[in-house]
Amino acid sequence: MDRRQLLQAGAATAAVAASLTATRVRAQPWPTRPLRMLLTAPPGSSIDVLGRLVAERLRERLGQPVVAENRAQAGGTVGTDAIAKAERDGYTFGLSFTGPMATAPYLYSRLPYDPARDLAPIALVGTAPNLLAVNSALPVNTFREFIEYVRARPGQLNYASVGNGSASHLAMELLKAQGRLYIVHIPYNGAPPAAQATAAGEVQAIMSNPTSLLPLIQARRIKALAVTSRERWPQMKELPSVAESGFAGFEAVAWNGFVAPAGTPREAIERLNREINAILQSPQTRDRIEAAGWDAAGGTPEAFAQFMAAERARWQPVIRRSGARLD
Repeated sequence: MDRRQLLQAGAATAAVAASLTATRVRAQPWPTRPLRMLLTAPPGSSIDVLGRLVAERLRERLGQPVVAENRAQAGGTVGTDAIAKAERDGYTFGLSFTGPMATAPYLYSRLPYDPARDLAPIALVGTAPNLLAVNSALPVNTFREFIEYVRARPGQLNYASVGNGSASHLAMELLKAQGRLYIVHIPYNGAPPAAQATAAGEVQAIMSNPTSLLPLIQARRIKALAVTSRERWPQMKELPSVAESGFAGFEAVAWNGFVAPAGTPREAIERLNREINAILQSPQTRDRIEAAGWDAAGGTPEAFAQFMAAERARWQPVIRRSGARLD
């Protein structure tokens, strides 16, 4: 064999070796390195608690570190935008929620991402209703009595929300639209001051998450009248839902779920979905989620996509009627 034949044989051998190496690299199951989880709310929030709980379990199930990072600015839209603009390689995903995913497109005139176009759903994680509660001195003890009391006093009563454009605000606006109510919105900076204002009688009513209201309900400073989930909430079964109290189809729940940048490899989406569902089905995990005031969800990426589309369709006309804007 002459020099030229030797060089050709060597090149062929090198090509075969490179091909085999590439095949082995491609065959390595995802993931092969650490993952990054963006959390769209501040440390100590329910999003933070749930995200870090899942991150801990994912590390065990995937065999790779899952590094959680809080990106909480602008009501979660900064973090959600960061998820949308991350590398589409399956190694960055995040936990977002109702505001950035369903209502922000109608509250901001220029949102830097489109939830339906720029994000790939992975799994719905948790849902939670709001409670409708009133000051203890208000002479109503049932949801129906509250509706009639407000209708008899158009514009004379106020309700607190945890902020303009918040789920707390929009849930009451939905009730106002369906119930033909005229009650004035007073926004506060967060749940604690809004709840305290209701207890003090500065406003007559509030619609907010159970975690912020339960201490005041237990102290008998406010009265809970109904829940905004379609059916009764398992953690407060004695309370009727708004839907069963004459407002058929009414539903206004907070929710959160994992998403990735659009274009993320299907293998990564399916593996994350499978592992997250297994984590949510664990009794230990479900107990911790319920302790944080949520109900564990789960399901397929397709079901989560349909859920978010329905939520956007639900809130767009409510926001338009309310005139709420965040910029």
